Amino acid sequence: MKITAPDVISNSYFPVLAAIELGYFKDEGLDMTFEHIVPVDKCYEALRDGQIDFVGGSSHSALAAFPGWRGVKLLGALAHGMYWFLVLRADLGAKKGDIDAVKGLRVGAAPWVEMGLRQLLEDAGIDLKNDGVQIAPIPGAIKPGVSFGVTAAQALADGKIDAFWANGMGAETAVRRGVGTVVVDARRGDGPKAAFNYTWPVLATSERLIDENPDAVAAAVRALVKTQKALKADVSLATKVGRSLFPPHDAGMIADVVERDLPFYDPSLPQDFVKEMNLFTIGLGLLKEDVPYDQVVATEFSPLWRD
Repeated sequence: MKITAPDVISNSYFPVLAAIELGYFKDEGLDMTFEHIVPVDKCYEALRDGQIDFVGGSSHSALAAFPGWRGVKLLGALAHGMYWFLVLRADLGAKKGDIDAVKGLRVGAAPWVEMGLRQLLEDAGIDLKNDGVQIAPIPGAIKPGVSFGVTAAQALADGKIDAFWANGMGAETAVRRGVGTVVVDARRGDGPKAAFNYTWPVLATSERLIDENPDAVAAAVRALVKTQKALKADVSLATKVGRSLFPPHDAGMIADVVERDLPFYDPSLPQDFVKEMNLFTIGLGLLKEDVPYDQVVATEFSPLWRD
């Protein structure tokens, strides 16, 4: 079976890679291989077209390939909360929580990922046009084998952008190099409260696979739960995974970044999250109206979250 995610050198979808490298998919009887597909909407298109079996990606992005949540189901959270950071050039002197500092800046953000940033800024009272905020992809960052976050940190250092909205590895890289300052961490309370539930990193699959092979889907959920528990019990396992997959510099950071995320490692998908995510996507024009919880989440597998 195949699983995909839109970033590799990243904490965002790390439980997916860890489940493969630590053998939890194998323990559940799944011969799982990873295929890197970018950007995230292409991941869900590959799921729709039967090219892959599972996606680790941002939850709202499923609507890129499955309008109205028809044909796709969320199986569990890789972690809770919107998981990207707004990082500004260090020489700008911005302070954490000072969202207004983004005015007049060029911000790098990946397709679909940028939707969370736009909504956060608008909810914080920033008028993107009148306040001169330019949000666009970073040239060369959207292709297989490239980490958007790490590439964004380099673009910031090179002066190609003034800020970026990306994963924790990108933020950590920029901070450690002294070229960036974290201004917004929505997962930990910066910005509008609603931003926490705009989108989460999730494990998703097609309704087709659920119908055809529910045992395999259940096995994937169990592997996710075991992976999260294992990392919470021994975060050094993250370094083991990183050393097998990442360049040495990034492998040395991943355990620190994952350790900060451990309080959010919970596979459950609460109803209030789904409702608020739907409101976010309705505002974006991706969804016409709210849909029932069980149309979004494969509730038949939810007991496995507690096992």
